[in-house]
Amino acid sequence: MSDIEQIRNIIEEAGGIARTADFNAFGYRNSVVSDMCKRGLIDRVRSGYYSLPQTEENNNREEYIIERLFPDGIVCMDSALFYYNYSDKTPLEWHIAFPRTVTRSRFDIAYPRIRYYMTQPHIFPLGKSYGDWNGAQLLIYDRERTICDCFRHRAGMDREVFIKAINAYAADEKKNVANLSHYAKELRVYKMVTELMEVLLNG
Repeated sequence: MSDIEQIRNIIEEAGGIARTADFNAFGYRNSVVSDMCKRGLIDRVRSGYYSLPQTEENNNREEYIIERLFPDGIVCMDSALFYYNYSDKTPLEWHIAFPRTVTRSRFDIAYPRIRYYMTQPHIFPLGKSYGDWNGAQLLIYDRERTICDCFRHRAGMDREVFIKAINAYAADEKKNVANLSHYAKELRVYKMVTELMEVLLNG
């Protein structure tokens, strides 16, 4: 078996992202791993984590990298809006929420690009759900939490994206207004949410 085949097997067996220790187990010293990265045989995801080089063949692996590196993160904001078809703008980075207790050095990765939101622990799990991303199972905030977060971060959002998201939610047959009201109270955006949603829902 060639080195390239062996490298591919190691990474695939590790679920798409291999650690330095995974290569060490097959006799590849740290210096050899570093050299493979320089030669373009593997890509450095973050310190001590490597994946196969990006090609059209495996260009959907971002989801699997997120699944492996951030199993405790919850997809939110622009990424969640895009997932629910509340926005037609493909996010240039993954928007992911974490409790404030996590170590920020975890986000020092070259790929994929991450925009993280540090959330108070007591509201972090509110609206937590699962979504299927090309086979990867990622935590994601449900529709109602996503809309409430749009109100919470409205000042920093593109106005067009915000308006489209709110209108898309109002027209969504899967919306749950009771949950929206509950989340809005917990997140302290109840007045803003109810005033606007009443207009949209009641015409």
